[in-house]
Amino acid sequence: MTRIKLCGLTRPCDIEWANALTPDYIGFVFTRRSRRYVSPERAKALREKLDSGISAVGVFVNEAPEVVSALLKDGVIDIAQLHGGEDEDYIQALRALIDRPLIQAFRIDGVHDLQRARASTADHILLDHGAGGTGSAFDWTILKGFDRPCFLAGGLGPENVAQAVKALRPFAVDVSSGIETDGVKDVMKMTAFVNAVRNANQEG
Repeated sequence: MTRIKLCGLTRPCDIEWANALTPDYIGFVFTRRSRRYVSPERAKALREKLDSGISAVGVFVNEAPEVVSALLKDGVIDIAQLHGGEDEDYIQALRALIDRPLIQAFRIDGVHDLQRARASTADHILLDHGAGGTGSAFDWTILKGFDRPCFLAGGLGPENVAQAVKALRPFAVDVSSGIETDGVKDVMKMTAFVNAVRNANQEG
């Protein structure tokens, strides 16, 4: 059963729509260079409106472990997603501060990147194209035979996510730009995406 992550939520209405759709995860982006950036204070206010059955993921790019652990300890997020150049030393340093689930993201340009992803000690891995949030996909055919459950990201939207779920059966699918119109979340696209995943799960 493929799970669903709706990433890059920034507004109270985004949270309201997520509560109605009940994905497994939502994501807050804490990297300032992203147009989806939310401050810790704003994320906390949004988290207070989030249904308790939905896990909040914080997306970080080369952030100090102390900053990440503080947001986890404060309950602003439940899971940290590492989307920069974080290595195994970084993961161990973060685990020394707090024992919470970690997702490590990998940019997939070829099979050699899959080998790196497979070796990660993070609880989960996420396979993406580029730096994330680009709206473009990598060549999914290279995942044939890949034996580690993963979050699949990059280029997903309501129009192709069912195909991805049926072909790859990933642990989860992660979407951000694919559920936006003019740079903000679109409730119709969010609904279509969630329904497409759930219908594909049922058909599977």
